[in-house]
Amino acid sequence: MKLYLDPGHGGQDPGAQGNGLDEKDLTLDISLKIRKILQDEYEGIVIKMSRTGDTTKSLGERTSEANAWGADFFMAIHINSDSRIAQGYEDYIHSSLSDSSKTAKYRDIIHAEVIKVNQLKNRGKKKANFHVLRESSMPAMLSENGFIDNTHDAGLLKQASWLQKVAEGHVNGIAKAFNLKRKDNIPAPSPSPSPAPGTLYKVIGGSFKSKDHADERVALLHTKGFESFVHTTNISGETWYRVQAGAFSNRDNADNLINDLKKAGINDAFLIAE
Repeated sequence: MKLYLDPGHGGQDPGAQGNGLDEKDLTLDISLKIRKILQDEYEGIVIKMSRTGDTTKSLGERTSEANAWGADFFMAIHINSDSRIAQGYEDYIHSSLSDSSKTAKYRDIIHAEVIKVNQLKNRGKKKANFHVLRESSMPAMLSENGFIDNTHDAGLLKQASWLQKVAEGHVNGIAKAFNLKRKDNIPAPSPSPSPAPGTLYKVIGGSFKSKDHADERVALLHTKGFESFVHTTNISGETWYRVQAGAFSNRDNADNLINDLKKAGINDAFLIAE
């Protein structure tokens, strides 16, 4: 399997900027981590990167190179930005593709694996007419890994351990989508690792920079039949107000509450294991 891995932006193009971060640095960091894990742990995959350093490369050069090389899959890594309020993860395939297309099926698998580990609001699977999705002759996907101008997401983006988790999520998805075989000396990870004794699964019904917004969410949840309360947490020196709707020693019970919250329209609900 030939993977063309494209860290967005680079060189004279910094990409999105915010909270002391440049998108081009983060996309390269995640992409290099993806390449290392795949090369170290999996057989049958060859990887070409659009850049391996802080170099300038046009969108046309990227897709032309991937097409000429005969890549089987084009994976573009990006970081989002918006209004400082928006936060979370989303990914894209080309707008002309159906939800039953081969590209969509690959994306479905990768999306599911990434959101298992990235601790971000799931903004969903989307479509767009981006150049790298339109001009690549192979299935192509673009992931947007958090919002650089949002202080919550930026707090995670500043953590090397979090960037490693994001890379691992992409790798797990690519490996599953393309049926990659792990090298003999690398043990396969358990699909559902056994939690450490005493693990508590906390269901968070929203995370906010404003205490007032958190209180509003508690009131909203109450109208929908969910009891919750606000507690504070610190991420890279920033105080966040999390709305906790439950805590369980059993993961299945926590997952069931997450599903109930999302059915009720609370799409930014997520799980924390402690």
